[in-house]
Amino acid sequence: MAEPYVKKLSTVLLEAITDKDPLVQEQVCGALCALGEAQPAEVLRACEEYLWQHEKLAHPYRTMILRAMETVVSSHISDLDKDMARAVIFLASSEMTRVKDLVCDWQQAASNVLVAVGKQFIGLVMEEVLSKFQPGALPHYFVVQTLANLAASNVFGMVPFLTSILSTMLPMLGMAKHDTMRVAFCCALQHFSESTLEYLANLDQAPDPTVRKDTFATDIFSAYDILFNHWLQSREAKLRLAVVEALGPMSHLLPSEKLEEQLPKLLPGVLALYRKHAETFHVSKSLGQILEAAVSVGSRTLEAQLDALLAALHAQICVPVESSSPLVASNRKEVLRCFTVLACCSPDRLLAFLLPKLDANNERTRVGTLQVVRHVINSAASQMEVKKPFILSSMRLPLLDTNSKVKRAVVQVISAMAHHGYLEQPGGEAMVAYIVQQCALPPEAEPQKPGPDSEDPATDSVRDVSISTLYLVSTTVDRMSHVLWPHLLEFLTPVRFTGALTPLCRSLVHLAQKREEVGADAFPIQYDSNVTLPSPYAITTRLLTVSSNPYLGDGRGAASLRLLSVLHRNIHPLLGQRWATTVPLLLEHLDEHTEETLSQKEWEERLLAFLRDTLAVVSDNTWICQLSLEMCRQLPCYNGTPQEKNFLYKCIGTTLGAASSKEVVRKHLQELLETARHQEEAEREGLACCFGICATSHLDDVLAQLEDFMRSDVFRRSTGIFNIFKDRSENEVEKVKSTLILCYGHVAARAPRELVLAKVESDILRNIFQYFSTKDPALKLCLIQSVCMASQAICSSAQAGSFHFSRKAELVAQMMEFIKAEPPDSLRTPIRKKAMLACTYLVSLEPALEERVQADLIRGCLHSVMAVLPEPEGEEERQESLYLDTMHALEDLLTSLLRRNMTPQGLQIMVEHLSPWIRSPRGHERVRALGLSACLLQHFLEHLHVSALVPFHNLGLLIGLFSPRCADLWPATRQEAVSCVHALLYLQLGYEGFSRDYRDDVAEQLLALKEGLVHPDPAVLFHTCHSIAQIIAKRLPPEQLISLLLTLFESLGDPDKNCSRAATIMVNCLLRERGSMLQEKVPEIVSVLRSKLQETREEHVLQAAQHSVYLLASQHCAAVVSSLLGGPLPFDSHTCTLWRALALEPSLTTQVLGLLLEKMSRDVPFKETRAFLLSSSPGREATLLPLAATCALHEVLSALESGPAVLELYPQLFAALLLRVSCTLGVLLPRSLQAKERRSVGSAVAPRSLEPCSCAVDALQAMLLRGGNEDVVRRVELEGGWQLLRTSAGHEEGVTRLASAMAKCAGPRLPLVMKALVCTQSSVYEIQRVTSTAFLAELLNSNVVNDLMLLESLLDNLAARQKDTSASVRRLVLRGLANIASSSPEKVQAHGPQLLTAMIGGLDDRDDPHSLVALEAMVGLARLLELVKRQDLRSVLLHVAIRIRPFFDSEKTELRSASIRLFGHLNQVCHGGCEDVFLEQVVAGLVPLLLHLQDPQAPVTNACRFALRLCGPNLQHEELAAVFQKHLQEGRGLHFGEFLNATCKLLMYHFPELLGRLAATSLFYFKSSWEDVRAAAPMLMGFLVLHAEPEHQPQVDLEQITAALQLLLKDPAPLVRAKAAETLGRLVKFA
Repeated sequence: MAEPYVKKLSTVLLEAITDKDPLVQEQVCGALCALGEAQPAEVLRACEEYLWQHEKLAHPYRTMILRAMETVVSSHISDLDKDMARAVIFLASSEMTRVKDLVCDWQQAASNVLVAVGKQFIGLVMEEVLSKFQPGALPHYFVVQTLANLAASNVFGMVPFLTSILSTMLPMLGMAKHDTMRVAFCCALQHFSESTLEYLANLDQAPDPTVRKDTFATDIFSAYDILFNHWLQSREAKLRLAVVEALGPMSHLLPSEKLEEQLPKLLPGVLALYRKHAETFHVSKSLGQILEAAVSVGSRTLEAQLDALLAALHAQICVPVESSSPLVASNRKEVLRCFTVLACCSPDRLLAFLLPKLDANNERTRVGTLQVVRHVINSAASQMEVKKPFILSSMRLPLLDTNSKVKRAVVQVISAMAHHGYLEQPGGEAMVAYIVQQCALPPEAEPQKPGPDSEDPATDSVRDVSISTLYLVSTTVDRMSHVLWPHLLEFLTPVRFTGALTPLCRSLVHLAQKREEVGADAFPIQYDSNVTLPSPYAITTRLLTVSSNPYLGDGRGAASLRLLSVLHRNIHPLLGQRWATTVPLLLEHLDEHTEETLSQKEWEERLLAFLRDTLAVVSDNTWICQLSLEMCRQLPCYNGTPQEKNFLYKCIGTTLGAASSKEVVRKHLQELLETARHQEEAEREGLACCFGICATSHLDDVLAQLEDFMRSDVFRRSTGIFNIFKDRSENEVEKVKSTLILCYGHVAARAPRELVLAKVESDILRNIFQYFSTKDPALKLCLIQSVCMASQAICSSAQAGSFHFSRKAELVAQMMEFIKAEPPDSLRTPIRKKAMLACTYLVSLEPALEERVQADLIRGCLHSVMAVLPEPEGEEERQESLYLDTMHALEDLLTSLLRRNMTPQGLQIMVEHLSPWIRSPRGHERVRALGLSACLLQHFLEHLHVSALVPFHNLGLLIGLFSPRCADLWPATRQEAVSCVHALLYLQLGYEGFSRDYRDDVAEQLLALKEGLVHPDPAVLFHTCHSIAQIIAKRLPPEQLISLLLTLFESLGDPDKNCSRAATIMVNCLLRERGSMLQEKVPEIVSVLRSKLQETREEHVLQAAQHSVYLLASQHCAAVVSSLLGGPLPFDSHTCTLWRALALEPSLTTQVLGLLLEKMSRDVPFKETRAFLLSSSPGREATLLPLAATCALHEVLSALESGPAVLELYPQLFAALLLRVSCTLGVLLPRSLQAKERRSVGSAVAPRSLEPCSCAVDALQAMLLRGGNEDVVRRVELEGGWQLLRTSAGHEEGVTRLASAMAKCAGPRLPLVMKALVCTQSSVYEIQRVTSTAFLAELLNSNVVNDLMLLESLLDNLAARQKDTSASVRRLVLRGLANIASSSPEKVQAHGPQLLTAMIGGLDDRDDPHSLVALEAMVGLARLLELVKRQDLRSVLLHVAIRIRPFFDSEKTELRSASIRLFGHLNQVCHGGCEDVFLEQVVAGLVPLLLHLQDPQAPVTNACRFALRLCGPNLQHEELAAVFQKHLQEGRGLHFGEFLNATCKLLMYHFPELLGRLAATSLFYFKSSWEDVRAAAPMLMGFLVLHAEPEHQPQVDLEQITAALQLLLKDPAPLVRAKAAETLGRLVKFA
């Protein structure tokens, strides 16, 4: 039977090959191949017969069959007999040559079959192919192609045939007229030649070792003649390339004399192709092979061709790379290989050609030539050895080229030279210098373009390549050490090599360390014999200076310091030990920081400390003087880098400070003053720092030198007719003066404190005073800065207290002149800042300023800063920083002045100066004034000393000034105002006698309020103001209340309306808190109050109205409630406010809530409308009074004060509002309100919607919040429960989530709430019964029912509702009964029979058309099964399993999922007792469970995973259970095919007798409505068959299965068709 059945399967699959879907076609081919794996001969025969029988089958499908045949043949070539091979060969040959026209895919597939068979049956294949390769007639294109491919795939088999093939082919070459045919012949000749060369190279393995090259020489030459002399001239590019590809390997087989004879024609002919083809890889490859052949025979004619060859190859290498094609890169490699061949045979001619090309100015020529030179240096090193001097000398012009591509190529050539010893020759130094020069290129100037050499990364710049080359040469080429050391030191000091410092230092460090390892470093560098080397002083100066900017240039600071450290013996013999400690600390500091985090000032101080330490260790005046001289010499080198020059000035000052020779110090200082570039601000600062540092050791000498310089000719103005550059010279003199003034300032700042007081007036300030009349801004700044430094120096002196500064007032007046000269509305220079800073120090000195002078000073400084306009958004950071610094300077000045008069009166004076700015209409002025006030108050508080208990008499005035600003429009102003009030309250406590560290709880509350003032809404803002007023009221002395109120009343007219409102709030709060000033009024009628509120919007009126309503309700609660309810709906905002006012007192609130509950429940919740009565669509309108009561309840419950009353009425409120929610679902507003509601949508009349259900939900939320159940509200909100409550579809789930939250967060409330809800179980409204049942059912899901002993009563109550007419109620009863499994699992056994009876009754519920009750019963059973007694369960087990089985394939996802999951639980409870009874059910359910793993719904697939894992143990085989556990874990991805394969393998091993049953069940799912399940069914069938033993084949009806699969091959879903085809391939198992 096997053969006919395999044939049938093959036929079925072959008929499906015409499927339109490529995936199915591929699967059909795969199935054919799978059949071929088992029965290759039968499948090949079936394919062969099918193709013969279906002559008209389209060629794409024939192609696919032939490809399948090729796969089978390739895998089982050794299993084929000759007859089968012959049949396949004949078929393939026929298919290949069926049509004369080319149909490439089809004929190529047939050719591939022949090639595959030819690997084993070369004789038969050749017999067939040669029969179609007859002399005198052109063969088919693919006959020739097949011969070529056979030669490539079976070298040893084909070469013996080549002689006869070539003899037959040669005449055909002349007959081939079409280019396509000629290309085929060329390809064949190429492969024949390559196969022959391979055969000859492996003669020791060849079947016929007697084969010789000359056997083929004649025929190959004949073919060569036609290809070269005729076909190479073709216009068809493809043919020319095919010819040239063939000529390469053919040239190796030509007779030597013929090759020699043909070279003069062959080489030019091949070279000519370069001009005709863009893609030249094949030309270059063939040319390389020809050149190798020519060299191998010792050709003498090659010399004559060299010029042409070199020119053509050079042109190829110079072609720019504009394509990313791999062939382009390959072509360059082949061209370079040609150059290697020529370099080895004719090095002189090659260099004579190449080196002159380096002089060309053309970029491509030079770059290409350099690449060839580099390649030749590397690949022909021995031939180039004697040519080194010539190559080096030829690099002269390329070294001067500025083109980046040329530079990159030059660097690569130098790298090659370094590895081969070129740089040790004369002229090598220039190469090293060139590399260093390229390392110094600025990174930003490098164009990031791809280089011409594809080997280079496109992003590597010349600089990057040079840096890596220098380092590699230094570290990896040992022979370069003596070339580079100490030569590289020469490049450290020249400025043009600054960019190369980092790589230079790294290379030098490595070289020095290498010398130290071998002991060569014991001999110091001989500077005398190396005159070009920089001196130790020059090296030290250079490396130290560039280290000041350590992260520049790829981290040159660390590199320079490391080099300095390794050169310690050459710098000074005493430094080694000290630097071994200090340098690592500096490097560690750099490692701990980045360019952004490093403090430049701190880093420079560390370097200067390092320099001072070095100078102290050396302690040699001669050495120090030489170092200072070198530092001065290098100053001009840093004109372009001000920061480094500034640091070098500091180094000079440090070095001169360590020098003991006063003459040297004076001389250097004189030179510095004379040569400095005074017009540069940075240089003036640097020079001044130098003088200041030097003054720490040589104060008298420095002052004397400055005095001498002031008397010099520089300051003498010439007059007369020849002074034509007067303006310019005056400007230059002003700059010199600026330098001099700065020098004096720095000298004063840095000089020893014990010496400075004696010199400051006589020598320093005396000279500064001469220049105060200037108008030059730079000189002004220098004057102010120097005065500031001098004043600070005086203040920091130990004798400052006894120092009498006689010219203090004069200096302050001068500073004020400078400040007043600045424009008041803009800030562009730091003059104001520095002048105020100078005044700050001056104020603290004796004598004290006069009151008038002090007042003018304060007024002038405030005016100069406060009025400055704020900068627009987006201005540069420098301007913002200048403003902040100026403000800090003003703060310091005012604080310094306040410190002179630390009394309430002194504080009052300061505040009076600030008061106009505090009340300014301009926000930026107010925020600045409040900030200054807060700063002054804080300072006053921190330095408060109260010797006797005295009153703080102006507290009320001050608080009245600041407190309304807590509501200012500007957030920053509000913050500062709170800070001021906070400080004032503590000042009062201080005057009352409390200690400074005392912390008052009331006052501290202000700080918490302060945080809420950043971006609050108005409600929060004014509530905060009220809180602030309460705090003030608690701490304000009684005598200050009147002054505070008077001041606040003044603020009512404040132009800032916020501040005006804040003043009102604070006044009312103070009156209320200190009630002595509040006269109770007779309450007014509610309607009048309403009208009053509608007339005005003033806050104080609203507060008064609220208070009045509160008083009214205290006496006439029912009347007030009725009156307010009688108002129009929706309530306007004022009415809502009045309702909330009724919650101020608990007993009143309780009365109000009771009345509202009674009114809400008195009337029916809705009325049926006429439309509802006449039609089936719902139409219900809410009744007016309950709706108004609900809205009122919400407003009262929204008030925080209603909490105690809510707690008292909690169960009644909760039950009433929950049922109000349920009975307003879908209820509309009364018609009288619908139009009003629509009109109010856009008018903001009502703050909330009137929609009845939303009103009830909002009221319920408010009730819970007031009842202390914020966590319930929050939990339900997070779960979306409130939104669900509002909708008919989600109401039930919303109630469930509310009940769950109540059980978790409000347990103690539940007994009374449950009692209130049970009373509603018999409600006439079904929705109310559903709501209460849903709530009670969910309570059983929580353990709280046990804690509260509610379980029994709840069970009894729910059981009584099992026969309710509502299916929803019956369903919820089942849910509640099942919930006992969660809350009280230990009680399940006691109630087991009752619970099981209820659930099974639910399964059999016939009055539920949608099976929702049955669904709930299944879910409930799944939860209860594990908890009931086994004896209770045994009797119902099979009934349940049979009852749920139909739901496995239900159209509803929920039913499928629940039933399958319940089936899993049934399996679980069977473990260890009733497996035998249940095994039949497991087997029956196995196939559905396996197939529904592919269900389109995730819940169903997860349920199947669960059920199968639990079914496993009941199958009584651990391996099967283990597979289920391994593959079906939750959350793990499932490879369905792999799992199904493993499962079926074990099923067929342990349960072979189930094959027929499982297969029959699978057949049922072939018609499933779900595509994925329909595709899984044949998969299951296929794996079952795959793993079943042949003896069990009778269990299945193969004909039925095959027919069913054949039908699936026509399924509309491609996936199903593909799986069917795959399974058909597996049925071969039973063949």
